[in-house]
Amino acid sequence: MKIGIGMPNPVKGAHGRALVEWAQRAEAAGFSTLATIGRVAYPSYDDLMTLAAAAGATQRIGLLTNILLGGTRNPVLLAKQAASLDRLSGGRFTLGIGVGGRQDDFAVSGTGWSNRGRRLDQDLERMHALWRGEIPKGTTERVTPTPENGTAVPLLIGGGSDKAIERSLRYGQGWTASGGPPEQVGPFAERVRAAWHAAGKGEPRIVAFAYFAVGSDEASKAYLRDYYAFLGPWVDRIAEGAARTPDAIRAQVKAFEDVGADELILDPTVADPEQVDRLAAIVL
Repeated sequence: MKIGIGMPNPVKGAHGRALVEWAQRAEAAGFSTLATIGRVAYPSYDDLMTLAAAAGATQRIGLLTNILLGGTRNPVLLAKQAASLDRLSGGRFTLGIGVGGRQDDFAVSGTGWSNRGRRLDQDLERMHALWRGEIPKGTTERVTPTPENGTAVPLLIGGGSDKAIERSLRYGQGWTASGGPPEQVGPFAERVRAAWHAAGKGEPRIVAFAYFAVGSDEASKAYLRDYYAFLGPWVDRIAEGAARTPDAIRAQVKAFEDVGADELILDPTVADPEQVDRLAAIVL
């Protein structure tokens, strides 16, 4: 199982230069991937902008939005941005995308909530057409760079529904859990694999996610309580659930490996770049 690391782009107070240093340290340490968390109604750094900065500061490490809220984006602009990042990074970018689960992100972006799944299906179809070179109405030119692989920007689909499995089959290279404990991720990952095998598509890429902090307990808990405040009483379960000791972090890694994840993204809850090296000393 590969081990990736999240970017602290949602952590309040994270300095922009610290994000760049984080990316450089992660590549030097040997992590497989740098991943972002996407939100709109929160003072986080934009997912694609963060990964563009990381792409310019690194050479080899993978880049993943985990996940970008597709229903809040204009599909033409998103297709252009994703293809641009794909080419600028030399093909290191994977677009992790899902419908989104918080109404405030849709309210502030002026996008519909109730039809977000249907719109995402339409948007994914349109994005793939644009990547293939389709000329949209209103111009006589294609509007995106040609993706690095010649056909499409690599996609992972997030979500825990039957529709997410269908989207992974139609558009993606696999599925990203983007949250959830191993006992929840494992059974759904098996459903994804079974669907892929039945469709003759081979093995999907399965990505899991877990929060961590090496020390810094109170700062870590404060961030998670703020970020998930909308959950009410459930927020304490999330705040207390992050792995914060070497033994707890290793146990998380083993648990996700045991349920068959191909890659685990360990996501930070504090923005100090020293966290990268501390985590690497435990898991790499």
